[in-house]
Amino acid sequence: MKRSFWFGLGAALLAAPATAQSLTGVWQGVETDTGQENDYWPSILRIQQSKGTAVFGVLYEEVGSNPGISVTFRMEGTRSATGMQLDHVDKLNETGRTFTSSWCVGAITFTYDAAQEKLTGRATYHPAGTCDVGAFTLYRIRLKSAATVPAGVASILRVSGRNVRWFADAGCRQPVAAGNTHRVALRKTTTFYLKQIYYPTDQSPVVPITIQVSGTPRKAALKAPAAVVPPAPTAPKADSAAAAPAPILPPQASPVVLPTVLFEVGKPALLPSAAPALNQLATELSARPGLKLRIAGHADKVGEPEKNQVLSEQRAEAVKAYLVNAGIDGGRISTLGLGDSHPLYPSPDARNRRVEVEELK
Repeated sequence: MKRSFWFGLGAALLAAPATAQSLTGVWQGVETDTGQENDYWPSILRIQQSKGTAVFGVLYEEVGSNPGISVTFRMEGTRSATGMQLDHVDKLNETGRTFTSSWCVGAITFTYDAAQEKLTGRATYHPAGTCDVGAFTLYRIRLKSAATVPAGVASILRVSGRNVRWFADAGCRQPVAAGNTHRVALRKTTTFYLKQIYYPTDQSPVVPITIQVSGTPRKAALKAPAAVVPPAPTAPKADSAAAAPAPILPPQASPVVLPTVLFEVGKPALLPSAAPALNQLATELSARPGLKLRIAGHADKVGEPEKNQVLSEQRAEAVKAYLVNAGIDGGRISTLGLGDSHPLYPSPDARNRRVEVEELK
């Protein structure tokens, strides 16, 4: 960490004794609580295991208010039963240095939370200028669900990490999901590329997660639980004199809001008003068997952002489940949760609890 333009450093855990889980990998997060008001230091810690309980790695930090000021340190330490301690060994690189600034060095003691894949660290720096203490919070992306799923069956993939985004490509240009879970029916072994949008830096890693597929896809799509899928009413026979409703999906591939497809407060349960639009959408999908669809779920800005993120994902899945229940192949539909980051109206407003659909080319 850096004090009044003094940037401080942190460290983390690595490999473990035989009875402890390995802490090798890349951890991402932030250093705070340094005594400097309103300042913070985005951090990346890369850890490897040495012999026995020895660990080593590289710590990168930058000034949150000025990313042009950064430093990279070599770290060494020892694994303990609850975490590890790392010491600053030497400086590998520094950018944005001034004559009035310096970097704090010392020791950092980390505690490991296996459930969250989280490192909580407390730094004790050698007294110099304003260097004193600092607090680190770092997370690691790891697959927490099964690495092999049955072919063609909707499965929930679960990972650790903070503010996770899923992509279909290593360049992270094709988003497919957001959050710690992704519900998908895979027909072949697939690699997803994940990033944490939690104090990101230009050093933030892209983590590949490969899911193996076993067996052969089932032809019949699974039906979703009725708890979140209201029964689809029987469509009345069309009146030959009545005009056909306008198509939901326009010719161009752009997101479309379904204004009547709304949800209960704080729940992924569809309101009854959703049925007509979803029945029409199912009809259009049946008439266009080559069309693939992406459903993006949204939440209102009420409550905690992380819970709203999960809720938006569940709402997108509820719409997919309705369409699958109506006879649409689930493999044609992908889902994405966007949390409460894109409200259309000042909160609270029921119209923010919505989905948007988009044709995939």
